[in-house]
Amino acid sequence: MVRYVHHQLAAAVEMVIAMAVTMPVIFGVRGLPHAGGGSVILLLGFLGAFFGLLAVSVRSHWLGGEKREFENAAALADPETILPAPRESIRGSFDGSFIVFTAMFSLVFGLLWGPWVNIWVVVSIPERIVKGVYASFWERRHGVLLWRGRIAEQPLGKGQFLYSSPRNPSPG
Repeated sequence: MVRYVHHQLAAAVEMVIAMAVTMPVIFGVRGLPHAGGGSVILLLGFLGAFFGLLAVSVRSHWLGGEKREFENAAALADPETILPAPRESIRGSFDGSFIVFTAMFSLVFGLLWGPWVNIWVVVSIPERIVKGVYASFWERRHGVLLWRGRIAEQPLGKGQFLYSSPRNPSPG
């Protein structure tokens, strides 16, 4: 179990790490992209932030909306025995296999088609940050913590969110 906010922000950091690893290799092999790409990157960053805001503010699954999942989150039956310590949630949010997958995908397609293929990461990073920030505000507004994960005692559908009341931070 990890907090949704931690998961989104950790995914953004993982994408930055994968991009930092693959871009020098791609630029070394394929060369630097043509000048004038700064405005394209900025535009795509804003586009990613727009998609992130759209995803958390609409209820439609077709548009990638997660607002319905936030509102339909189920309460945890016994949060004290299930939930990890706050620091463990942050550590559990980082996934090395996601970094490797993102880096390999970017590296292979960047070397095959050129350095601009890695732009998809530039769109995904602001999207994840916006989702994490929005979820943080949503948690604060509703007075709960939003969790994602599977619990054997509460067999819910895959991808269902759970919530618990905020707890006092304990050392951990």
